[in-house]
This record gives sequence, C-alpha cells and structure tokens, in this order.
Amino acid sequence: MTEATDAVQSARAAADRIAKAKRLNALLTPIKELRKSLVQQAQTVHPGGVLYGMPVAIKDNICTLEFETSCGSKILEGYRSPFDATAVAKLKAAGALVAGKTNCDEFGMGSSTEHSAYGRTIHPTEKTRVPGGSSGGSAALVAAGAVPAALGSETGGSVRQPASFCGIVGIKPTYGRVSRYGLVAFGSSLDQIGVFGRSVHDAARVLSVISGRDPKDATCEGRDPLRLPTVPENLDGFVIGIPKEYFPPDLDPGVRRACERAIRVLKELGAAVREVSLPHTPYAVPTYYIVAPAEASSNLARYDGVRYGPRFDGAADVAALYRSTRGQGFGAEVRRRILIGTYVLSSGYYDAYYRKAQQVRALLAQDFRNVFDRGVDLVFTPTTPTTAFKAGEKLADPVQMYLSDIFVCTANLVGLPAMSMPIGRVKGLPVGGQFIGQTFLEDEMLEAAYALERAVPAVEEA
Repeated sequence: MTEATDAVQSARAAADRIAKAKRLNALLTPIKELRKSLVQQAQTVHPGGVLYGMPVAIKDNICTLEFETSCGSKILEGYRSPFDATAVAKLKAAGALVAGKTNCDEFGMGSSTEHSAYGRTIHPTEKTRVPGGSSGGSAALVAAGAVPAALGSETGGSVRQPASFCGIVGIKPTYGRVSRYGLVAFGSSLDQIGVFGRSVHDAARVLSVISGRDPKDATCEGRDPLRLPTVPENLDGFVIGIPKEYFPPDLDPGVRRACERAIRVLKELGAAVREVSLPHTPYAVPTYYIVAPAEASSNLARYDGVRYGPRFDGAADVAALYRSTRGQGFGAEVRRRILIGTYVLSSGYYDAYYRKAQQVRALLAQDFRNVFDRGVDLVFTPTTPTTAFKAGEKLADPVQMYLSDIFVCTANLVGLPAMSMPIGRVKGLPVGGQFIGQTFLEDEMLEAAYALERAVPAVEEA
C-alpha cells in the first residue's frame, strides 16, 4: 500500500470521526465539502513532512484557501479568503491536512462560544455546559477525538480557557513567536494564534511547525522555529512560583484541590516551589476590557458592506449602508465591545480610561519581571476559577462572563507564553492548570508540562 493510499484512508477516517461529532456544532464546514477536500488534500500532500497526514482543524477567524472564513459572524458570511494564513501554509508544508473551520464566538469576542452567529458549540462530554471560548469549536473537536490537533486564537485567553473546560492541552506562544498574517484582527497588540492537542507532545509538535519568522508580519520576531525539548526525568533545578493572587478565597474548592495536588506533584518531581506576588492581578480584567475593545473598534471599522461579506438592502446612501450592514451583520456582543472601545477612545475619555489602562498594563508586565528577576523560571496557577459553566448561565450578565477570564487575560496583555493542561476533574468536569513562562522560553514551559503530564492524575477526581 502506497503512502498516498494511506493518507487518503486516513483522511476518510478523519472525516468520519468529525461527522460523528456533528452534534457538538463545533465545525462550520459542511461535512460533504470537508470530506471531498480532505481526500483531495491527501492525494496531493507531499510525504515526509513532520505532520504528514495529520488532520488539523482551523478556527474560523484564521484564513484558509479551501474553506470560508466567517469569524462566526453574519457580516462575513460566504467570504472566502484568496490566501492562506502563514500558520496554515506552514501546516500544509509540513504535510498536515486542513480539516475544516471550527465554530467560535463572533470575531473572537466571548468566553463560551455562545456568541457565534451559527449557534452555540456544545461541551464534548456535558451537553448542558459550554466548551469555553472563543475557540470552543476547536477545543471541542480535539476533546471529542475527532482531530488530534487544532488551531485557535487568543486575545484574552481564548485557547487556554476552552482547553481547561474541555480537558485538553492549549498553548499560547509568546507574542511574536507565531505569525499573525491571515489571522483576522480583533486586538492587534494582544492577538496570537495558539494550538490545541490531546497531549503536550501533540500540541507542541504543531506549535513548532507554525512558529518562526515571517516577513509578512512586522510583529513576528525574526527567530527560528521553536525546538521541541526532550521529556525530562525530573524537574530538578526548576523554580516555580505560585502567585497568591490566583488563589483567592472564592476560588472553586475543587479547582483549588486539583491545583494543590498538582503543586505537590511538582515538588515531588524536584521543583522548588515558592509563593510569589503579582499584586496588580485584580486590575487585569478591567484593563483588558478597555484595551481590547479599543483596538477592536478600530479593526472592525473595515466591515462596511462594501468590501466584505453580504450587503444588506434598504440603504438610501453610503452612511445608511454602513449602519444597516453593521447593525444587522454584527451580533450583540460585538456591537457592545465596539461601543465600549469607541467610548474609551473618544475625546474627554481617552486619558481617563485608555491611557490609564495602558499604564496598568505596564504594571502587570513589571509584576512578572519582578518575579522572574528573583530566580523564578515559571509561574503555575489555575487556568480558570471554575470548571465549565452551564450554557446560558452568564449570557445575561456580561461582567460575570468577562470575569471568567481573570486568570488568562494577563498573559495576553504582557505578551508572555502560557499554556493550560488537564490536572484533574471535579464532579466529572475537567480542571486545567496553567504554566506562564518567560518571553520566548516556551521550551522550559513545555519541559515542566511534559513532566507534570506524566505524573499528575489528570482524569481522576481532585
């Protein structure tokens, strides 16, 4: 049997697995279209690549030639990109198969994948729960075993939070490690493409492929692709900081137990564990929800009914066309954030809100520098304050939804690498533990994650 035949059979099997996960509403690409595309890709993919034949699903805000890119929004319904995002092009060059586009909160704005114009994504094991967001479709497909890996994007935790809720690995690299070319912009100083996998190795392998320099993205650092570290026998020599601000009194007791067990395992593996302080952590969420909407209000101004997506009828002039397109094309959460962003950038409020938020952002970065300058290699925290919440539970109260990002949004604000990995379960629901590393030292973070993955009982009750 030839390699090409093997690849085609693997592609068909992947399409079958994805079809079985249809109930999750995790994939936006029609199954018939996906099946045809996977077989065509398998027939032409060059053997020998490090990801040869691996199906990788792509979040719907990352551009692909094969499939539509709607960003989970009606305003881009039917839009097909004329190019691949750099990350997607690198996957293809490594032999991977693009396994369709996954559901997401509209333009990446949400923490539950309930804000998609194409319906909510269902948690892979608990149908009454959310998979997290905004990359919930990618996380759900990987957790369901439909694909071994998927790409997501992060602006404020949108890979790590759904990875935690779904019980898989999610990695956000250092800002600038992976090209943003072809990632539809939400918050340009925050956005970063990330990776989901069922294991640390799977996710890290995909990350190593998509990382590296890209002349098409001025914010992409001129560094070689990430080298995968070896699996360590122990963590001797590692110093891991435990920030007290990430363990508040109202932290879910089950999440606390799972994290405390993981910390004991880190000690048993030889790591030195220290309590540290990141004193400006309580201000991370309000800072994020000023900076991100401000950048979104600028980035989303390009969607006007003239250049992209459908044009809604009934406009008497150009201004009316813009109003009609944006009013009908954008969902409620996107409109809310555009209004917030426009407000904080407006005359008389810029200094009161946006400038102060950027100052607090600098203080958050200084907190981490202070910790790392004192000899700490990594920080370990809960990924989320609770396990996956029920669908609809937080839709009526946006502030409560926003607060679910409290442990993940800081890494985006300060540009540090971070990842979530499963460390246990509470009443059957996964709990994620988070490593936050130093700039461009993903290899150290992955070493610690490899060791913890082998030693912590990730599927046992905490």
